[in-house]
Amino acid sequence: MAKTNSAAVKAWIWIMAILSIGVALGAIRYLVPGAPGGAPEVLGNAMARYGALTAHAAVAMIAMAIGPFQFIRKLRTARPALHRRMGQVYVACCLIGGAFGLSLAIGSTAGPIATAGFGLLAVGWIGSTFKAWRHAVRREIAIHERWMIRSFAFCFAAVTLRLYLIPVGAFGLDFYPAFRVISFACWVPNILIAEWIIASRKRTARA
Repeated sequence: MAKTNSAAVKAWIWIMAILSIGVALGAIRYLVPGAPGGAPEVLGNAMARYGALTAHAAVAMIAMAIGPFQFIRKLRTARPALHRRMGQVYVACCLIGGAFGLSLAIGSTAGPIATAGFGLLAVGWIGSTFKAWRHAVRREIAIHERWMIRSFAFCFAAVTLRLYLIPVGAFGLDFYPAFRVISFACWVPNILIAEWIIASRKRTARA
């Protein structure tokens, strides 16, 4: 049973890694002048003209590419120095990306509901990442791991958001009403799953 659970965890980590890297590569278009292929609704954000979108995409794509590999136990134990360096880069990118994400939430073209959804996402991303970093510095590794799970759950919202947008386009749904729902749906279930994982690990540790 333990081997089965371990294999399932590894499979999910690699699935997250593939999806995260795929979305990160897709975000490169926002670094190119004119953002060819960029979503008009995103490019129309009031803060995009000030470079917030470019900065957010640049650092968030790095965080997404690094994040899944921080959960690979073999990497943590065999290359602890590399794990720490990657973690430092991840934390820096999350904090910067979250700050620019918050500014983009304020300038959202989808109205106050989307601003609230994405604003809370940005605050949660910044807060959970900061907590993860603080506990790592204090060598409180078990607590650090819990907060890192929460941090990446917020980070992974970039993936789930795009997955939810697929049926919006496929079924020709009205974009803005759907986008307001997605502004919460892209991260709330992620956090609930993260809390379930954390609770499960606590129960396993006690057993």
